[in-house]
Amino acid sequence: MGANYTDRGEDVALLIEETTLPGVLVLTPKRFVDARGFFSESYNRDLLRDRGIDLTFIQDNHSLSREPGTVRGLHFQAPPRAQAKLVRCGRGRLWDVAVDIRLGSPCYGKWVGVELSAENGRQLLIPEGFAHGFVAREPDTEILYKCTETYAPETAGVIRFDDPVIGIDWGLDGLTPIQSDKDAAASGFAGFQSPFRFEG
Repeated sequence: MGANYTDRGEDVALLIEETTLPGVLVLTPKRFVDARGFFSESYNRDLLRDRGIDLTFIQDNHSLSREPGTVRGLHFQAPPRAQAKLVRCGRGRLWDVAVDIRLGSPCYGKWVGVELSAENGRQLLIPEGFAHGFVAREPDTEILYKCTETYAPETAGVIRFDDPVIGIDWGLDGLTPIQSDKDAAASGFAGFQSPFRFEG
C-alpha cells in the first residue's frame, strides 16, 4: 500500500494509504500521546477535502459485538440511498472488509480486509458501490462509522459473508460465526444483480 502524510500546522497529521481496491483507503489520524493517554482528531472534514476526499457524512453509527466471531455483513444500500462509510474501532479489534460490487469494474467481486483496533487507530474509507462487513476479533468490540446517507431499509441488501466466489479470508480460526438471522439467510454472489455500475 502506498502512503503519504498530510500536515495542517504542526499539531495535526493524517496518514492516507491506498489499498488493492482503488477508492478504498486506510486513514490513520496522528495521535498526540502523553502521560494521560492520547488525543486524536478522528474526523476532520477540511483535512480530508484538502486530500481530495469530499464526502458529506450525515449519520453516525455505533455497534457492539460481545463475542469474538460475531460477523456483520456483507451489507450495502442501493441507489439512490447508497452510502459511503468511514469505519473505525472504538474498543477491541475487528477485521473490516470491503467488496467491489460495481458492474463493469476491473475489481468486480474483489475484496480487501484491514484490521482496525482501538490500539492502532486506523480507519477504513469505503466508497459507494462496495459491500461492507466485519468480524469481531476480541470480546466487546465496538465499531463506529460515519455514513453519507441515512439508513433506508427498502434499499438495504446483503450478500453471504462466506460466499466461495468472493472467497474472503475472515480469520475465524475455528470460531463458529455468530450472525443475525437476516445475514445468515443471505444469498451468495453467483447470480447477484448489482444495482451499481462502474463509471471509470
